[in-house]
Amino acid sequence: QGVPEFGLSLDPQIVPSCVSPAAMGNVCSGEGVKASELATEIDPERDDSAEESADDDDDYVDELPPPASYLKKGPRSSVSAEAYGAWNQKATNFTAPVYPKGPAVEQRLRNSLQRSFMFNSLDEKDLAQVIGAFKQMDVKPGGMVIQQGDEDAKELFMLESGYLEVYKKISKDEAGDGKCVFQYNSPGDVFGELALLYNCPRAATVKARDQCILWTIDRETFNHLVKDAASRKRNMYEQFLKSVEILSNLDTYEISQVADALQAKIMKKGEKIITQGDVGNEFYILEEGEASAVKDGKSVKSYKTRDYFGELALMRGTPRQADVVVDSPSAKVLSIDRQSFKRLLGPLDKLMERKAQEYTKAK
Repeated sequence: QGVPEFGLSLDPQIVPSCVSPAAMGNVCSGEGVKASELATEIDPERDDSAEESADDDDDYVDELPPPASYLKKGPRSSVSAEAYGAWNQKATNFTAPVYPKGPAVEQRLRNSLQRSFMFNSLDEKDLAQVIGAFKQMDVKPGGMVIQQGDEDAKELFMLESGYLEVYKKISKDEAGDGKCVFQYNSPGDVFGELALLYNCPRAATVKARDQCILWTIDRETFNHLVKDAASRKRNMYEQFLKSVEILSNLDTYEISQVADALQAKIMKKGEKIITQGDVGNEFYILEEGEASAVKDGKSVKSYKTRDYFGELALMRGTPRQADVVVDSPSAKVLSIDRQSFKRLLGPLDKLMERKAQEYTKAK
């Protein structure tokens, strides 16, 4: 995603504060805590040993009661994903809001969203509705976009222009906004989705360093059109990435960040994934199919499912050393752009360099 669409470049030990490691999502707005502090919140009022009905024939439950945390704190204080019942109805006749935009603005939004993990799983109809629902927000220098601790998260944000800084307080008693841990300065940067995905408080402050133009989408539109598709896609790729040898040493948080950065493309037999001599801007993982590296007309290496390639040019700053061509009738290729590769896979540099030397010797 030529822009760092998801995830902060934070200490690898930082993990989302509102989910367990198995259910972790992306930490776009810096919403995380140290892994050593991670704990699953258990409601002290919850009674897991509720008595069974004396009448075994009457097993039907008309409506589940609201969680104790919902009654105690309100619908957006829970650490879990949003739940729905008679006490918190999800609209069945939802209509997304529409904010008129010119064709040029719509195309800019479309280009940014199609590069984003969170939105590129949408079909054309839903994508068009999401584009229509984005509302422009102008922020002056020093303006607050997100406040750490806010339990009423209503929006997701996308940057069009300007420079934003992310601040994180280690404790509630710390003065000011805390330490600056990240910046957003690339058009198309998306942040603030974690609180919507997992229904948890904002865990970082985001402020404008200079004049900014943002696009926002409201919670209801996000939940109805985006949330389910994005969650399914993330879970699928996380499981696949855990089976890729070179990524096996990454923790769950790091795997989730890589999953967010992936772009998928279907290619046909004979198509070139990489062209010899080109500038390398992407790292590739073969999800399905077979391919081979061809140097000066000679096949020098074969690739199968879960194999990776394209790291040499990104690590060394050199042109592509060989073509990589699809051998199977079709192939599904996952790619990560240069910026995300450096940010997310930096810890694997030494291991990749060692593998690269083996590859160079094999040629």
